[in-house]
Amino acid sequence: MLVIVSGTSGNIGVEDTLKDFWATRPRRPRHGRKIAGVAAALGDRYGIDPVIIRVAFVVAAFYGGAGILFYLLGWLLLAEEDDEVSPVEALHGRGRSSSSGPFTIALGAALIPAFWWFFDRDASGVLSVVVVLGLIFLLHRSRAHLGRPGTARAATQVPTYAPYPPEAAAQPTVVWDPIHPAAYGTEAQGPPAWDPLGAAPFAWDLPEPSSPEPEPQPPAPRRHKSRIGLVTVAVAFLTVGAAVVAYPFAGWLTVPHVIGVVLGILGCGLFAAAFAGGARGLIGLVVPLAFLGVAMTSLWPGGFDSESVGDINAKPVTISEVQDKYEKTIGSITLDLTQLPATADETVETKVEVRAGDVTVTVPKTADVTVKCSVGVGDVDCLGQSNDGIGEDVKIKDDYGPDGPGGLKIEIEAEVSGPGGVVVRRG
Repeated sequence: MLVIVSGTSGNIGVEDTLKDFWATRPRRPRHGRKIAGVAAALGDRYGIDPVIIRVAFVVAAFYGGAGILFYLLGWLLLAEEDDEVSPVEALHGRGRSSSSGPFTIALGAALIPAFWWFFDRDASGVLSVVVVLGLIFLLHRSRAHLGRPGTARAATQVPTYAPYPPEAAAQPTVVWDPIHPAAYGTEAQGPPAWDPLGAAPFAWDLPEPSSPEPEPQPPAPRRHKSRIGLVTVAVAFLTVGAAVVAYPFAGWLTVPHVIGVVLGILGCGLFAAAFAGGARGLIGLVVPLAFLGVAMTSLWPGGFDSESVGDINAKPVTISEVQDKYEKTIGSITLDLTQLPATADETVETKVEVRAGDVTVTVPKTADVTVKCSVGVGDVDCLGQSNDGIGEDVKIKDDYGPDGPGGLKIEIEAEVSGPGGVVVRRG
């Protein structure tokens, strides 16, 4: 099947578009890149500012996780500008790549948690992948001819042998004339351009008349400044104003909802600016709003509370002083239960939870402990059992201590849902 490479794609189908995308995939530059050059390569291929593509990767990484996945795929499947093939192809022995084999395997291994990140979540992860794939497809359909298509590295051609150089066939044959030896090796001089009929051979040694100087080119017309950025910001402010007015009457409307709508408007403005130019100033609004949106939805889903940030240091002396739950959004919690009466035949139940930070719980040496420790990203040390990584948890039931069963019973659930560390130990 014929594949149209970097040409007009108005009449080709989906299969031909995908083949053309693969045949003209860009090369990652060595200069002007931030990490691996994936965004710079795509910007050069489709004639788009790489900064806009970098922002798109960041936003897609926060909302759904597809940004990390597609960046790693671009790193593995796009060759560097001086390499013969991509890292994946080099791993299969199809050519040379500057990425070593172990590094390529490590990148491939990094795809596993990237896949887990969006498949383990709700439908937003899969939806983000579908949206990114659709945007890439439409981008190639509409702008494949505007940028610089990537090409395969040309193979070195071996020169063919010829008994005489090819220039020799084009040289005129000169015959030696013994009667007029002075003519040997000379060429007949023809009339100049100003005397094509040869009517004045006595003046042929005069120089050619100078041609008139070309007229200066008119200055390039000044490019019209795009108003996309101004219109986008105006629509975003109008949306915020409408949300403020509607807030008392809409119980479902929250700050994260407003941030999400504004981010959608700014994203549409950036997408339009990628084709019409301008509006790079929107990036300064998108990045902080994206971080704020993530913080509001994951750390403070019920709204920001200043008391949820900080540290807790608790050392109860009696069982009645032990709270049912110790909780912080960001910070650390240190709970010392070693002062509780170890001989009391009672059960203490408590939960210690931090979204981002550290949890440290110290229990008496002789207490009978049942504990569950979990962390989103970080380390777990639960009564001597240690793990580290992503989504780690340790469960221990009926750890009686050095004195055996009997005495105070403690049931603890220690959790850090985000990054941090959990430690439960005996005092």
